[in-house]
Amino acid sequence: MPRTPPRPHGHGYTADEIRALRADLCRADPALVVADALVPAFAWRSRPATYAGLLKLVAEQQVSVASAAAIWKRIEEGLGTVTPAKVVAAGTEHMRTLGLSKPKARYAVEIAQAAIDGRVDFKALATLDDDEAVASLTSLIGIGRWTAEAFLIGAYGRTDFFPAADIALQEAVRLIDGGERRPTEKELYVRAERWKPFRALAAHLLWAFYTAVKTGAVAFTPPPVHSAPAAGRRAARKPR
Repeated sequence: MPRTPPRPHGHGYTADEIRALRADLCRADPALVVADALVPAFAWRSRPATYAGLLKLVAEQQVSVASAAAIWKRIEEGLGTVTPAKVVAAGTEHMRTLGLSKPKARYAVEIAQAAIDGRVDFKALATLDDDEAVASLTSLIGIGRWTAEAFLIGAYGRTDFFPAADIALQEAVRLIDGGERRPTEKELYVRAERWKPFRALAAHLLWAFYTAVKTGAVAFTPPPVHSAPAAGRRAARKPR
């Protein structure tokens, strides 16, 4: 897989680019028209390309938005500037007192030590191709493919990743397709092939759609239910 060059400052596409490319995505996959029609303009999800940026993503996993914000606030208040050296010095037990679960506290310290030892280099990640960058991150304890892909999208502006293990993305696709069940991770990776080379933008659109529907910000009427899995549909023309 070729490297998807990081965008300036790791912020992905600009507002004008997003607006134009949303139309291309809808031409590639007409089912996305449902989401596109309900989602207003949005910005790229960005985060620091640092140890702290990765740790915050880990802390946010499998908890509510409110809980994630509260945990991160405690970490920042407890450590000040969040750096690998401070986390290693704090240790696993102290990181637990700041709100992290036992596994996440262990991951925090292990990843911090890896950064200190040079086993992961957050500056060098920008120079790696997509596969190499994922391999570097997933070599770390506690970092799976979803975390690696989501971090590379937000921190480095990589535009052609799609974190298919994301439950919100799976549910968003089920909704726009009128499916009886969520597509599996494997099925969603196959479906996302038609969104190349803008898969991360498709993820942003679907995240925004899912959030809008879940919070009741938009009125959504599901289309008729289809029993066929989302990945099994005939591919539309790919974006230009």
